[in-house]
Amino acid sequence: MLNRSQSEAAFRRARGVIPGGVNSPARAFGAVGGTPLTVARADGPYLYDLDGNPYLDLIGSWGPMILGHCHPAVVEAVERAVRNGSSYGAPCEAETELAELVVGAVPSVELVRFVSSGTEAAMSAVRLARGATGRDVIVKFAGCYHGHVDSLLVSAGSSALTLGVPTSPGVPKGCTADTRVLRYNDPQGLADLFAAEGDRVAGVMLEPVVGNMGLVPPTGEFRAELRRLTRKHGALLIYDEVMTGFRLAYGGAQELLGDSPDLTVFGKIIGGGYPVGAYGGRADVMRHIMPAGPVFQAGTLSGNPVAMAAGIATLRELKRNPPYERLDRMGAAVEAGLRQAAAGAGVSAQFNRVGSMWTLFFTPTPVTDYDTARTSDTKRFARFFWAMMDRGVYLPCSQFEAAFLSAAMTDAHAAEVAAAARASLQAVAEERS
Repeated sequence: MLNRSQSEAAFRRARGVIPGGVNSPARAFGAVGGTPLTVARADGPYLYDLDGNPYLDLIGSWGPMILGHCHPAVVEAVERAVRNGSSYGAPCEAETELAELVVGAVPSVELVRFVSSGTEAAMSAVRLARGATGRDVIVKFAGCYHGHVDSLLVSAGSSALTLGVPTSPGVPKGCTADTRVLRYNDPQGLADLFAAEGDRVAGVMLEPVVGNMGLVPPTGEFRAELRRLTRKHGALLIYDEVMTGFRLAYGGAQELLGDSPDLTVFGKIIGGGYPVGAYGGRADVMRHIMPAGPVFQAGTLSGNPVAMAAGIATLRELKRNPPYERLDRMGAAVEAGLRQAAAGAGVSAQFNRVGSMWTLFFTPTPVTDYDTARTSDTKRFARFFWAMMDRGVYLPCSQFEAAFLSAAMTDAHAAEVAAAARASLQAVAEERS
């Protein structure tokens, strides 16, 4: 077992001044027990804790670090930008340049508006959908997480699922009165909802490939019905690509799947590790946003020049040297290794993967939605998590989160993950027997 005494001391100190000792519940280790790591620094594919322990980072700041930590092009761009001022509260050319990169990468996006987080982007997209259509009802799917927006914090994934709080205290009933929750990958449920109140639906929001109940891909039938019904009833199809945007392909999950939503929500990678979110889509819809139209949305730090510089550098690098085929190949190697390891240890598990995103679910049941994800043995996952940590591999601290590979990793790192998993799963199996 690794010595983590300095992380333990740092966490005790943090709990004295920060609720729960963390600034986001996803970091709390509540689902796996023990004390969260306190990170001292990061470089390439590794994190280093206060005790100097290195960890192969399979979280990547929950997705944005697709190039790895401290990529030279991003560091140089940020240093150059900050010398010219960290915030203006006024337009800068970097905003337009990043917008041009996003619009150029994602054909469904004709106009884009930057904000400071994925939550803010999702909130704004919902308001825009309601304002543009003149309707109130928003449809979401159980286990999909779209940030801590009141109207969407219903049957949520991510830390809300991990902590068993699908609906948070402090959210009035009125905020969710016009939210409908359906089962992911259930085209019949979608058809029934639209048959009952299709003329009231402003928009349908989903993760096109889910990362927030663990990795769950969509079925072709489900995607086709989503597009058919929203078009038929005049509702907007909204893809939340905060995780998948610029990760599964340069044009996101919609490029990989061949889909064309009306609105898309972005975050994480477009900020290159800095706080950036965005929402964009059809020009006729986006022109409802103030000052082009009447739907209000504003933000002092939106288009922050330092964050824009980081995003530009990241997207330029992804365009110049696309890592997607190599990431998929490494993902396939990790998948093969973990499947073999689970079978060898006699552990019932499901492995879901799309490209560089994946989850090992501790259940004999194929995972296709929120209900099947919840059949997972979370206690067994917690033992696996700590066994991997002691072997220097840092996984998401919840059964219900996706892991991520980065372009800073090599085939040797993929083999390292598989080797650690073999030993860890064997230890988990022996502990249970």
